[in-house]
Amino acid sequence: MVKHLNSALSATRISLLIAVLCCPLPAFSQSFSGVLTWHNDNARTGQNLQETTLTTALVNSKSFGKVFSYSFQGKAYAQPLYVPNVSIPGQGTHNVVYVATEHDQLYAFDGDGKASEPFWQVSFINPTKGITTVSTKHSPCDSLKPEVGITSTPVIDSATGTLYVSVETDEKGTVIQRLHALDITSGAEKFNGPVLIQGSFKGVTFDPTEIQRAALLLEGRNVYLAWASLCDPHPYHGWVLAYNAQNLQQQTAIFNTTPKGDKGGIWQTGGGLASDGRSVYFMTGDGTFDAHTGGADYGMSMLRMSLTGGLAVADYFTPFDWAQRSAKDLDLGSGGVLLLPTQNGTHPREIIGADKSGDIFLVDRQNMGRFHPKTNDVVQQLHGAGKRYMSSPAYWQQKIYYAGVNDYLSMYSITNGLLSTSPISRSSTTFGPPGVTPSISANGANNGIVWVFEVYANAPGVLRAYDATNLTKELYNSDQAAKGRNTPGRATRFSIPTIANGKVYLATQTELDAYGLLQ
Repeated sequence: MVKHLNSALSATRISLLIAVLCCPLPAFSQSFSGVLTWHNDNARTGQNLQETTLTTALVNSKSFGKVFSYSFQGKAYAQPLYVPNVSIPGQGTHNVVYVATEHDQLYAFDGDGKASEPFWQVSFINPTKGITTVSTKHSPCDSLKPEVGITSTPVIDSATGTLYVSVETDEKGTVIQRLHALDITSGAEKFNGPVLIQGSFKGVTFDPTEIQRAALLLEGRNVYLAWASLCDPHPYHGWVLAYNAQNLQQQTAIFNTTPKGDKGGIWQTGGGLASDGRSVYFMTGDGTFDAHTGGADYGMSMLRMSLTGGLAVADYFTPFDWAQRSAKDLDLGSGGVLLLPTQNGTHPREIIGADKSGDIFLVDRQNMGRFHPKTNDVVQQLHGAGKRYMSSPAYWQQKIYYAGVNDYLSMYSITNGLLSTSPISRSSTTFGPPGVTPSISANGANNGIVWVFEVYANAPGVLRAYDATNLTKELYNSDQAAKGRNTPGRATRFSIPTIANGKVYLATQTELDAYGLLQ
């Protein structure tokens, strides 16, 4: 079903990554290349700084609302991706939104809502041949039901017009995972894909029943993927595997977080591995840690992995009380990491992340602190959420935006590489489990808007927009005017909005919803 959408620009133009990573207050003159990866860039800032249509003056219940929807099969946990000016064979040039679902479906929808059907759709299952999604009907988990297919957010290479997606299937009782490279114009396979995901590390063999929840990372010539357990049903490990982006048959690196122990999964509530072009960064959950005594296990840790010579641990941070946290399921990796732009002060290159205890950790990427038995050698540690974080932060204009479980959306300032010790602004609304991960739209340093998609267990979600300079000012929420028409589909856990060229896209349990200025 359909009703309409908007955007523009070339799918082959330079990405925003270099500007985002290098400058705290960047100026952008190049054309908008799209939303090609989870949370907008490899630093995972969540910001689109080239949004000129949606302003703080226009985003309100009178002039802004839901403008169209497309239905699809399966729940969508992956963030929608957006590419402008895609040349679709036989159908002209269009702005396209890509949606992946747990029913192992990948859709290419008209970004302006003008077509009644997807431009193309790829199904990775064939029930008549015994190829289906993986059933989770009897799983003890409270999420990812009733099936697992595509869980993680894909990544798009605009230079080659390729979408990379990780797919899980049940093939006559055997669970299989494959990495596909698809042409964004047609959905056709590329680069010798797909490739069967397999391998071993220090005597441990990769288990395809683990869940590839963390968003994919495209860095240099490689695609990086990470895994964790679906619901701790048996001993498992965290994994990172890399493949040559233009020849998927070439596995370029493999790493296991706990080869001599167990657990240490990388899930980050769907957040992707981060990269600054020099290294890859991520956090692990509960599990064995013995690296401080010469071991090879990195449970409950924040890791920096070298991009040269395969994946090797270059540095790490592990809380001094990791064992107590792990025993209480207080994962360090319960949300994703964010790489801050270059800062003034003694710690110019920093990374931020939080855990289920409600602590925020600000860490020097060049000297992460490793492990000390009585204290944490980090730049800063502060207690943020009242309970826990199961979400990721966003960044804009030397501000960090965070929301934990049963917590307010809070804004922290950054001065000389340090966070304000308490929020400088926060929303009047608190967000229940699992909290929210914000996305930000702005025109450079102006018209900053913080967007969140609020989850309710047995009801449709709520899209909310806040003034990024003052979170007490809620600009819009989808429950305000014309509630029935503006109501989105039921949100999946950890859903985040995608903002592109005047539209806000939400992938739900049943449909893609688009919000924009009303005609």
